[in-house]
Order: sequence, then structure tokens, then C-alpha cells
Amino acid sequence: MRIKRQTMRIAAGLAAVALVAGACGSDDDSDSGADTTEATAGTDAGGDDMASAECETANNGDNSVASLTDLDFSGLDINVGSKDFVEQFVLGQLAIVGLEAGGATVTDSTNLGGTVVNRDALLANEIDTYFEYNGTGWTVHLAQEDPSFDPVELTNGVCTKDLADNDIRWIGVSPFNNTYGFATAGDSPAAGGDLQAMMEYVNENPDATVCMETEYPNRPDGLVLLEEATGLTIPAGQDQILDTGVIYDETASGNCTFGEIFTTDGRIAALGLEVVEDPGVNILYNVSLTMPDSVYQQAPEAFEALADTIFAGLDNETMAELNRQVSADGEDPRDVAEAYLTEQGLL
Repeated sequence: MRIKRQTMRIAAGLAAVALVAGACGSDDDSDSGADTTEATAGTDAGGDDMASAECETANNGDNSVASLTDLDFSGLDINVGSKDFVEQFVLGQLAIVGLEAGGATVTDSTNLGGTVVNRDALLANEIDTYFEYNGTGWTVHLAQEDPSFDPVELTNGVCTKDLADNDIRWIGVSPFNNTYGFATAGDSPAAGGDLQAMMEYVNENPDATVCMETEYPNRPDGLVLLEEATGLTIPAGQDQILDTGVIYDETASGNCTFGEIFTTDGRIAALGLEVVEDPGVNILYNVSLTMPDSVYQQAPEAFEALADTIFAGLDNETMAELNRQVSADGEDPRDVAEAYLTEQGLL
């Protein structure tokens, strides 16, 4: 025991974007978690077994503790990675602070790079852990189609299959879902509708523009899902490809009628953007702590408690606020993490 207790469709086309790096979407303030590789059917070798298997570490009840100092990571050296956008910086620091509170010696390798960089580093034992998104795990790392829109079912499938195929554990699961979305300026005449209304507006107004980052039009979990769901495409000349960070400012200023965003990005509230209602087009991106089984076995109960304790209060609004403190206010991710955990009474 290592806890001192007082008392978590993707259509064809995946192969075409196999070399693109991201998290669930594109790497920036709060990526919706994504990169891409070739997909096979969800019921291919092992698929049926995965559907019936139960994840032992992500959907196994609440293992949280009253204080992170109740955890015992003494004697462990843990190298924590993260992707290269704000949400991952914050999550990485939450893990680092929690591990240190439990007595671990921690190497900070946050801001390591995109999804592929972190996953490859994890598989090569160059880092011990990083936070990954269930939608990314299913469609990218495991190359599966048709992800569930139930977060428990999706996480269970990713957790069991990744352990069986790659000896990678998925630990805990966040309440927040940082998925793709679109937003418009709050005072825009285009505001107030859902994704169907957005696509109809764009097709009816030749001066309307849709701004997207580089990956989204080519990702199997990106524009293709929007077009399939609405039966409409963005007319030629009405799309713009911009850097992710620029999209938020350009949408707020009205230069982009609609901008692609990530739903827990702190700049949404900071810039007064209105998120276009999603009736269930975009897939899920809840996050889990991932690590090789060999690392997990050094302190299994403590790692489960760490993840569940960190995730307990992280709904969409809270995660977006922590992201905002970094992206809009310029605060250091470590300071934001420590302040949040202190406020929660966990340190």
C-alpha cells in the first residue's frame, strides 16, 4: 500500500492524417486532445474482448483522498511530460505538485511537444506519465473507429485495450470534456444558433468566414464530422486557416464570423465569445493520467488516488478558469496549480 489514508464515428480517413500532431484537436491554449493514425474497425482483433472487459483504474469508483500529503510516493523518481498548450501545462503542474506532496522526486518535462512526441516518449520510457484524452486514445493511439459518446464507455474501451495492447494504464477520468467547438462574437448577428444553424448561415451569407487551425479540416474527428452531421460544406473561399491562438482574437473582433475553438479554453470567457451549441457532433475528450504498467505498479493505489483527487473538482468551468488564468492573465502554470490545490484544501 502506498496511501496513508485518513479516510475515477470516426469515419475513414485516419490514414491521411497519420503524421499530424495534436492533442484532442490542435495544440494551443486548451487542445481538445488529438493526433492521428490509421484506423481499423472497433471490433477488430481484441475488439469484442475490450467491449466486455472492465477498466480497473479509470472507472473504478472514487479513490480520492482528503489531502495529497496522504499519498506515499516516497522513494519514487517520476518524470512528468505534457503536450505543448496551456491546459496541459496546468494539468502537468497539478500532477507534479501532487507527486511532490506525496514525497516523490519529480522531473518536470512539461511542454515536451505534441501528442506523438509525448506518446512516443511514454512508450520509450523517456517519461513516466502525461495526461491524455480518451478520444485521442481511441482514434489515434489505438486506431479505432466509432468512439462512444458515453465518457465511461469510451474511457473503459481505451483503458482496457491500451493495457492489453501496449501495457499502458489509463488512470482516473476528468469530469471536463475539452472537445472541438465553434464560437462567434457575442454581439455577432450569427450568434445564438447551433452547428446546423451555423453552417446554414455560412452558406446563405457569402461574406461569412469560418476560421480553423491547420489540422481541423483534415482530421477524421474534425471538419468531416461537422459536414456529415449538417449535410453542408463550407463554400470555397469562405474558410481561413489561422494559427489557433489567432483565431480567438480574430473571432472576437469579427474578422472571423465563426472560429474553431476548444471548449475549455480560457479565452472564450475572457474575450466574450459565444460558443455555438453542439447537439452531439464532436466526440469526447475527457482526460486521464497515462503511464506504463511498470510505473503504475510502483504505487498503484497512490497513483489512482492522485488522479481521482486532482480530477474531482475539474468540471468544464473550473478547467476553463484555470486555463484563463494562464492564457489571459499570464500567470505561471505552477502557481495556478498550487493555488487551486490549496484552495481545495488538498495541500
